[in-house]
Amino acid sequence: MQVIISGEPVEFALRLAAYAPNGGRLGVLPQHSGFELGDPLNDVPSLKVTYPDGGLNADLIAGHCEVAVEYAANGGSWVEPPNARFLRIKRSGDSTDRTGSRSYDLPGWAWMLRKVVLYPNSAMVDGKRQFNAVSSGEILATFIQEGKARGALTHLEFNFSLSQDSDGKAWAKALTLAIEPGKDLLSVLINLGEQGVLDWRMQGRELQVFNPDTVLGKDRASGPAPVDLRLGRDVTEAPDTGTLEDAVSAILIGGEAGLSVEVTNEAAVAPWGRWETYQSQSGVSDVGTARLLGENALERVARERVQVTRGLMFDRARWLPFEHYQPGDYVLAPGDGGAMESLRLRQITLSVDTDGQAGGNVVLNDRFLEREIRLARQAAGILDGGVGSGGSGGEPAPETNNRTPAAPQGLVVDPVAYLDENGFARGQVTASWAAVNSDVAGVALSIDGYELYARVNTAGSLWMQIAVTDETTATFSPLVVGTEYAFKVRATSAGMKGDFSGQVVRLIPDDAIPPPVPTQPQLTTRLGVIHVGWDGRGVGDVPMPSDFSVMRVWMQDPLAPGAAVVGHLDAAGSVVVPGQPYGADREFWFTALDRSGNESAESEHAVIATQPLVDTDLIGAIIDGAEHIIDGTIPGDAKITANTITGRLIQASAIQAGHIQANAVEADKIAAGAIQAGHIAANAVTAGTVAAGAITANKLAATAIDGKTITGSNIRTSATGRRIDLQPPGASVPEMRFYPSSGTNYTSLATYDDWFPGEATFEITSGTNQGRTAASSTVVAAGFLSMQVKDSSLSSPNGGLMEIAEGYARYGYFKDAAREQYFWFDNSGRTRHVGKWWDYTQQGNTAGVFAGSVTFGSGQFAAFTYGATMASNMGPVCTMRDGAAGNSGSSSFNPNAYWCVIASSDTGFTAKSSTTTSKAYYFWSHRH
Repeated sequence: MQVIISGEPVEFALRLAAYAPNGGRLGVLPQHSGFELGDPLNDVPSLKVTYPDGGLNADLIAGHCEVAVEYAANGGSWVEPPNARFLRIKRSGDSTDRTGSRSYDLPGWAWMLRKVVLYPNSAMVDGKRQFNAVSSGEILATFIQEGKARGALTHLEFNFSLSQDSDGKAWAKALTLAIEPGKDLLSVLINLGEQGVLDWRMQGRELQVFNPDTVLGKDRASGPAPVDLRLGRDVTEAPDTGTLEDAVSAILIGGEAGLSVEVTNEAAVAPWGRWETYQSQSGVSDVGTARLLGENALERVARERVQVTRGLMFDRARWLPFEHYQPGDYVLAPGDGGAMESLRLRQITLSVDTDGQAGGNVVLNDRFLEREIRLARQAAGILDGGVGSGGSGGEPAPETNNRTPAAPQGLVVDPVAYLDENGFARGQVTASWAAVNSDVAGVALSIDGYELYARVNTAGSLWMQIAVTDETTATFSPLVVGTEYAFKVRATSAGMKGDFSGQVVRLIPDDAIPPPVPTQPQLTTRLGVIHVGWDGRGVGDVPMPSDFSVMRVWMQDPLAPGAAVVGHLDAAGSVVVPGQPYGADREFWFTALDRSGNESAESEHAVIATQPLVDTDLIGAIIDGAEHIIDGTIPGDAKITANTITGRLIQASAIQAGHIQANAVEADKIAAGAIQAGHIAANAVTAGTVAAGAITANKLAATAIDGKTITGSNIRTSATGRRIDLQPPGASVPEMRFYPSSGTNYTSLATYDDWFPGEATFEITSGTNQGRTAASSTVVAAGFLSMQVKDSSLSSPNGGLMEIAEGYARYGYFKDAAREQYFWFDNSGRTRHVGKWWDYTQQGNTAGVFAGSVTFGSGQFAAFTYGATMASNMGPVCTMRDGAAGNSGSSSFNPNAYWCVIASSDTGFTAKSSTTTSKAYYFWSHRH
């Protein structure tokens, strides 16, 4: 039984609440014996609850009800997250159990979508309902609206439209589908999710549907404050389960008319050699489509399949489920092997034990599995048809034709790119349309097949027949990538050619997938040059793909950044980089390009310095740089005539510190001004050759270090007190700190290069306030600027916010979900407000808006006052709700009153109604 102990609020807590079926809240279920919630992406969630018969409110869950899971984070208010409303429809128990506990298995509210099915109508074709070139919203709304008209799912709400998803964005894909009567809404919804047409979830009893990989695919793994689930803080267990059971390296595709295509994958994991499989694809008649399907299938089974599960801990966690991340989001987390990487969250599982302690885990997909899911969706689209992108917006070149069968409706064309056997990008299209069952006059007609035509979308270009089929889906390849084509289809009946459909124009996309990130450069130096080696592989020991073109070798001086390409590799090997100064660091990295011009991200960087051809210990003992003198060839009693060796006979840098006997050169032997900067070799004077205290301030000229690079330990203006500290010990990025007269409550300026790829990001952070409750951060990047008050550790929002980006701006306040409020402006030209308005309270004479509601029990007049004489005119907008007995809000209620605003001034306004019964006024009044 759950025990509730008063005290400090826990960081993350879960509870259960009961609701009447399709009705209001009944109460909290506080004395459960534990429960477990499973929340997957694009599927029905589940809840398992154990509850004792004698527990408080046990009668609520024992009866028919809905159960909501609510969470509270950091002591905030209780919130019902998405996919957290469940149906109490299944129970179990044991009469011999003396504790009287019962177990309940509750599916998510979305389970009920299986209880509304598609009915036939008067426009059936071959026994199926036709949906021709429509959006997902039109298909789903048809199920819901027709079901509600029959009395099914009357309390199901949805917030998408026929033209826009639940986020207000235009639907990205059009569909042409034939659906059999009897198909239920949940099956269609899950199928469209699996094909990558949409993402969906429930919020209470409201169905929310989005374009794929948008709202339910947010990248929280990058940016100025990534969600990073770290071991020991957010994550505890990190089990990985891998299997090679499905792995193959060769596949034989069998298509129509004896078509047989073999596709191999040299990159597949094959410790026991070649593994083969076979796949039959009816309806595929061209080599390009067969190869594309084969490549996709091999990509999905080319490596060990790993399930990545990460256990969650909440006592010290920085990031909390639902509060900071949800299924579909990309987060930073330990991947297979423990390294942090961007992973997609596929499912959240949470549990609460008998003491109310929360735990759970998340299931994550790495970039390989996410690509496999996309490839599976692509294959499903090719085989099933019916889905097309929004198109390129091109206009078809004019041309018409008329024949006997009616023109097919709902033509959609979905283009994709693939690599041929030589690694070059080619285009493939999958076209779908609605079946034809009549002639041009509407008389029923038997159709033998269809002919699909295409041409380059230029007026006067010749049409070519690219497919003949008796189905309503056809595929064709190869097409030229980067080229715009027009498509049309017609039906045939007993040799008669029908009217062509309307033309659809599509741009054939080029390959957009860059090569894998190369492995780190392998650096060596000898004979005075740098050798940069590459093993021919990508990170994770993956080989380069068949369209790999060239590897760029980049170099820069890390003390004077300015990258330049210094060589190229087209396979494993090395390049030689000569002409670099001895002892100077040089930084190297790789990027890989394919034949379509896609470039990978940078490899890990490596640094090396060129070494001299001959070690300095050998110079002078064996050779002197001018003559090759064998040691001992000059006898000890040989004399050198005074002044016979002059400065011009000594090669520059020939005499180094190791050749001069200790104390051999004294100050009186050096003429004033004889040693100048040009006589001292680079790095000849090191810290070890300078006596302590030998260089004092008066020994440095005023401009002695102007334009020079200072490296080594940090520079500070003072050891204590008010001071500036440049690159302090422990700083991981370029940083400058400003300290007050005492203490360590400093302000810092730092630059980061890992927030936005390829650019430096500047951040100013303050010290904390006296109560150590707040600090502030200002971030400046090329397309992002923010100012925000945070908590004292600068890890979580805690106050005012200003955020300006290239595509949006928002201004407001953010502390937690219950107190989030801001205005949002973006490049769509629209504005939205998030938060709540003050409810009918005195705000002073400069307030911009008064809003609220007031109930009057009787009387015709209702007077509202602003509490002050406003600084300018007010514009009240008011509506009335009749609260008379019997008004339940049903459609049978007939309004029995009218009202209007009869007076308005700068101190208030008055409304009058025709009834004296109970009523409520809802109003909004703005100053203008």
